Amino acid sequence: MAQVELHGHQVSYQMAGEGPAILLIHGITSSSRTWRDVIGGLAERHTVIAPDLLGHGRSGKPRGDYSIGAYASGLRDLLAVLGIRNATVVGHSLGGGIAMQFAYQFPDRLDRLVLIDSGGLGEEVSVALRAATLPGAELVLPFLFGPMTRQAGRLAGRALSRLGVRGNANVRGLAEGLDSLADADARRAFVHTARSVIDPRGQRVDARDRLYLSEGVSTMLVWGEKDRIIPPHHGRRAHELMPHSRLEIFPGAGHFPHNDDPERFVAVLTDFVATTPAAQLDEAAIEALLRRGGR
Repeated sequence: MAQVELHGHQVSYQMAGEGPAILLIHGITSSSRTWRDVIGGLAERHTVIAPDLLGHGRSGKPRGDYSIGAYASGLRDLLAVLGIRNATVVGHSLGGGIAMQFAYQFPDRLDRLVLIDSGGLGEEVSVALRAATLPGAELVLPFLFGPMTRQAGRLAGRALSRLGVRGNANVRGLAEGLDSLADADARRAFVHTARSVIDPRGQRVDARDRLYLSEGVSTMLVWGEKDRIIPPHHGRRAHELMPHSRLEIFPGAGHFPHNDDPERFVAVLTDFVATTPAAQLDEAAIEALLRRGGR
């Protein structure tokens, strides 16, 4: 892990490899370690940047703006500080929504777009995330994720491991996310982030009406066949709205397909970057798309 200070806050990130840049954006309650099984393979041909978003992992957790627009701006600033002009932007879950916002705000810095079990493509989302947006959620979370609860969970996990029962990628990913909520500042950031995109009815930020703007942007959608957090039909519908896109469904995978089958993920992402052109979006092209709208 390395750190850089941006606007007075510490931002932690991992960076490896050389070649065309790939920016990896994790989901809510997660961190850059969700990419640990794929960074090495991707770094063989690319410069890989995997930050901890503000409010997550080892980055600062200020009392501030946790909207997807603010996250996208922060990632632009990180790339600028690191001297990286353009990147293929890869986002998982909430990170997918941030990746789409990045593409919308900074199209001149986007090479390609990759969305993994992405938010922002439909209303449905897990009950647990919707519950986190209810009034008073911030008062309940300390009891749900306090030291005793976490310790009991760890002991149960160790006991199962000794019996030869190991959690799959979905279980590990969710457990890591829940474990992060032991920190009071992380819980506050989680609630603010969740409420910026979700309400008790479901996801309230929806990019589908602007997917036509992805014309001219090489796009790939990756989804776990058995995702129970954000259902696969969100990806299929987005694929229909983006006729030029690729869709990769990982059989048997849940919400973390890049960890269910990291070798396949590295292979499909590497091939996607190698076989598709980088976006060339200038002001004239964007103006023409906006004037034409979704027609």
